[in-house]
Amino acid sequence: MASKLIDICSYVKEKVSVSKLTTQTYISTENMLPNKSGITTATNLPSVEYTQAFRKNDVLVSNIRPYFKKIWHAEYDGGCSNDVLVFRAAEGIDSTFLYYVLSDDTFFNYATATSKGTKMPRGDKGAILKYGVPDVDVDVQYKIGSLLRSIDKKIAVNSKINDNLEQQIQGLFDTLFADKIARVDQLCHKLLGELVETIDNRGKTPPLEAAATDYPIIDVRALSGESRIIDYNNCTKYVSDSTYVSWFRSGHPKLLDILISTVGSLAEMKMFFGTKGCIAQNVVGFRAKNISPYYLYQYLTTIKSELVSYNIGSVQPSIKVTHIIKHPVYIPAEDEINQFDSFATSATDTIYKNNLESEYLASIRDTLLPKLMSGEIDVTGIQI
Repeated sequence: MASKLIDICSYVKEKVSVSKLTTQTYISTENMLPNKSGITTATNLPSVEYTQAFRKNDVLVSNIRPYFKKIWHAEYDGGCSNDVLVFRAAEGIDSTFLYYVLSDDTFFNYATATSKGTKMPRGDKGAILKYGVPDVDVDVQYKIGSLLRSIDKKIAVNSKINDNLEQQIQGLFDTLFADKIARVDQLCHKLLGELVETIDNRGKTPPLEAAATDYPIIDVRALSGESRIIDYNNCTKYVSDSTYVSWFRSGHPKLLDILISTVGSLAEMKMFFGTKGCIAQNVVGFRAKNISPYYLYQYLTTIKSELVSYNIGSVQPSIKVTHIIKHPVYIPAEDEINQFDSFATSATDTIYKNNLESEYLASIRDTLLPKLMSGEIDVTGIQI
């Protein structure tokens, strides 16, 4: 028998004093990550005296732009903004099962379809509670949650390993080059424009409802007040006009393109490891020449604040490529850059493989989830 969401959970309406919170225990739509990727540390606390409370095992869902699929299964008590919905499992309902009910793409599609507003749609809280959910006993709930959680735990391990490797890359870079970057004008340097080919054949930002293709669109998408580079947002419409290529050799990228956001939250960066993709109008691509792409990427990441200072926008922050390519870049001695490159190449290769594995695991999870919920896959005989 099918039930409705209101039958297995309720909205939490408790309050907590902001004075009892830290940036680690405060959750807002800004520090919830898209595509069911959990949370990151908040940058600040709200200026109000009290805010929405949550407890460990509650399920938090961003109610702004539901299509970003921001959700987190609370691992501790804390507080959150009013734009975050807090669900608490009813008695006899496994909280992990509730989390996966709300993690199903079908739920996010429903929340998006019933949302209100155009520029910044918000989920309709009344309609959300009418969402249809499977009616299964608690033993099956536990088994479904345990199976899916085992996949997410492996994804989380990969993420922690990658975070640690990125910190090690940054640490080695700082040890070798930080003091010299501070004196770049006095040392051997070149302008950024002398070290890169600019990939600037950009198209339009693809619409959300665009049809899928094998080529990712890399664009800067507003995420609840912030902008960041989002990859694998597929679209066919603009591919022919804005395609650039990063070729693979023996399973590893020969060319590592550095993508930088130029509008919104400025100088968000990532390295693109795909075989082929497209960039939208708010992203520029740099392809390193005569210098290590690993070194250049880390260098640009380190001087991000200096790149942001080129902002010329008044209403909307923006930077021009013609300005940032005049920024000086320290040119290290060959033995220094080889030392950095040796570790960065190996570490980045591991990060890349972990990301591929996590994407594959997430795909398996998202394929299994609706089949487990519908009963198409029977778990009653599984021993956990």
